[in-house]
Amino acid sequence: MSREILDLAKALATEKNVDLDVVFEALEVALGNAAKKKADREHMNLEVHINRETGEHQTIRKWLIVEDLDYTYPELEKTIEQIQEEIPGIEIEVGDYYEEVISNEAFGRQAAQTAKQIILQRIRDAEREQVLSSFLKNRDDIVVGTVKRVERHGVVVEVAPKLEALIARNHMLPRENYRGGDRIRALFLRVDELNSGRKQVMLSRAIPEFLVKLFEQEVPEIADGLLEIKAVARDAGQRSKIAVYSKDQRIDPQGTCIGVRGTRVNAVSNELNGERIDVVLYSPEPADFIINSLSPAKVNRIVVDEENKVADVIVDEDQLSLAIGKNGQNVRLASSLTDWQLNIMTADEEEQRNAEEDAVLSALFIEKLEVSQEVADTLVQEGFVSLEEVAYVPEDELLSIETFDEQMVADLRQKARDVLLNEALAKQEKINHIAEDLKALEGVDEDMLTNLAEKDVFTRDDLAELSVAELVEITGVSETKAAEVINAARAHWFTDDNGAA
Repeated sequence: MSREILDLAKALATEKNVDLDVVFEALEVALGNAAKKKADREHMNLEVHINRETGEHQTIRKWLIVEDLDYTYPELEKTIEQIQEEIPGIEIEVGDYYEEVISNEAFGRQAAQTAKQIILQRIRDAEREQVLSSFLKNRDDIVVGTVKRVERHGVVVEVAPKLEALIARNHMLPRENYRGGDRIRALFLRVDELNSGRKQVMLSRAIPEFLVKLFEQEVPEIADGLLEIKAVARDAGQRSKIAVYSKDQRIDPQGTCIGVRGTRVNAVSNELNGERIDVVLYSPEPADFIINSLSPAKVNRIVVDEENKVADVIVDEDQLSLAIGKNGQNVRLASSLTDWQLNIMTADEEEQRNAEEDAVLSALFIEKLEVSQEVADTLVQEGFVSLEEVAYVPEDELLSIETFDEQMVADLRQKARDVLLNEALAKQEKINHIAEDLKALEGVDEDMLTNLAEKDVFTRDDLAELSVAELVEITGVSETKAAEVINAARAHWFTDDNGAA
């Protein structure tokens, strides 16, 4: 039979164009499975080893060496003592396998049929792996294929002979329909391993990177490195914004990406089922970039808070709906593109909001500094926004206010400092009341303790009684973090005195 095995392995390797070792490994598995069935050895750990040179094979029984034999798996395990009784002087350790050569079994028709099925399946798997490896080695970022079939969970695409890929439903464009035989382009996403052990190529037409790659194909200047796409924001199938930047001042980045009469941007849009694409000019200056990103709306004025990355954008009344967009799409995409929070408002809305903020600030100065409405309004109008500024800005800034004299400035500064000192002492007094069980709670840091003390949360039980939403509002942590801290605070409620649940 040894010569027959060699001839069979070589014939199969040649016919299926796979490595000879793949065929030998498949034969070994097939012969091992058949040996179990033939000799009624289903519970034994059997392997078959084939000599690659002679074709002769051996059937090996493997025993796992254990410290104590509990007879749970008597046909799979032996102790060191049992092995040493059979083979005196053998050196072996717990966890090793002892291999025992047993007689080969003759195979009948049924065993041969089983072996054939296993061999063919292994060879098919090897062929598929070989095709996949070749595809991954030579693929482009954008894959072109043919629709094989449309299923409930997505579209199956043939991307190479005998190789199928999947575009999942959530990676397709809305209202996009395909039939068998249609040509389709998509971005290579990843290779997933399925429960069966098979590998599945995954494609996407909905992620922003697909839009970037399409522009790289349509605009040679991007591939050449003269232009750069700095950011992308996308509502797949509906509208997208891309921010472009030129490394060569002689090149107009917007015009180059749009093309003559819109040929380039239209080619990308047509590939994306008519998706509208705004090409905007990137700028390292946040204000300029935000104004560009809100195109086609025209911006009157913008106020930026760089520390918190928040911008108030003021537009004319007739530009408000254009700046916000249908269902807020334009401002949402602009916010995603710039990575800033954008507040769109008209001049009247800004004036009303500023008046409300000034009224709150003025009331604070009246209460804390015990000054008149006129003095409080003057401080607000001069740009003072906190007690800290009144207390610690250079004295000359306060003296430069026309209606303030030296005595008034001295009184304001001293009063502001006294208020701040008293507030700090009161805060520290509250912190001193925090119980040790709350201080020691996992996940609670100094900032959180300070915030909790201000809301009279001093013990672990006080914290445990809060809801997640309340803790988020008090401390500003994420919902996930708040849930973890509250669960830790409540843990002792569900254990007995001995710590058992």
